[in-house]
Amino acid sequence: MDFTTFVKPSNGGGDASNGAQTLQFWKHVEYIENHGKQEDDYEYCMTEFLRMSGIYWGTTALDIMGQLDRLERKYIIEFVKRCQCPTTGGFAPCEGHDPHLLYTLSAVQILCTYDALEEIDCEAVVRFVVGLQQPDGSFFGDKWGEVDTRFSFCAVATLTLLQRMNQSIDVEKAVKFVLSCCNQTDGGFGSKPGAESHAGLIYCCVGFFSLTNRLHLVDVDKLGWWLCERQLPSGGLNGRPEKLPDVCYSWWVLASLTIMGRLHWISSEKLQQFILSCQDSETGGFSDRTGNMPDIFHTLFGIGGLSLLGHSGLKPINPTLCMPQYIIDRLGIEPQRLGRP
Repeated sequence: MDFTTFVKPSNGGGDASNGAQTLQFWKHVEYIENHGKQEDDYEYCMTEFLRMSGIYWGTTALDIMGQLDRLERKYIIEFVKRCQCPTTGGFAPCEGHDPHLLYTLSAVQILCTYDALEEIDCEAVVRFVVGLQQPDGSFFGDKWGEVDTRFSFCAVATLTLLQRMNQSIDVEKAVKFVLSCCNQTDGGFGSKPGAESHAGLIYCCVGFFSLTNRLHLVDVDKLGWWLCERQLPSGGLNGRPEKLPDVCYSWWVLASLTIMGRLHWISSEKLQQFILSCQDSETGGFSDRTGNMPDIFHTLFGIGGLSLLGHSGLKPINPTLCMPQYIIDRLGIEPQRLGRP
């Protein structure tokens, strides 16, 4: 994700602390600022299809750390505007690509962060989202017709941020479809009816119910138990049984438990230790697990997970929309969230 033209001149930033169990704050800020400077790099070229989401991951991580002003607002907004399709109203990940719900949500999240929704044609975005809902309530991700519960979440999240949920999509049909993707044995959710429960998709479905005010439809105790079983002896969380831990599940699992009021069902201390062990103390950034190469995706979700755990020096983050809470408050949005039993 190219941040080269978005970065302001640096004034330094303090000394990074040593030790795997200390948040390498300024190293992470530097890592995000420098991400994508090598435009001829293989990784940069091969991730063009993720660029919009990459900018969302980077800007959100910096905002949580109180360092959003390190990026140039003007150039980021100009990039986002260039990616809106004049025909469909949706957003592509980069110029020259097709619009998709995933990148449309990322674009809207970026513009909400910068309080710049007036810069785009919001009604065209609404038409794009509404046009992707199918008769059974599900959503295509784009014109090519893939159905996935991720897209149900992206649709309602986008419309919620645009303040257009009322009288836009058929919410009841959308709810019915997501419910059909629930597995009664563990209370989890898959990508479509009959698909295996997966923590990332559970987050999308729990987030969907949070935004549609339908959390009463979720068996929170059964699902909460399955989610807390994702914690391994290392303290990390996996997405399915018999899988390795991964920092990104520090977000997917933790956010779901937070929305359901069951965060206390896991060991926060052990999870924090695992997340911090996945930092790169030399370059900054977080990797999927200890000792691997960092990337911007895991950097956001590592920092986001630490924010949910109440780590000092980080702004509170909203568990439903994965954005700083102050932005959600500014927009007047109140996703449903259950209290601790």
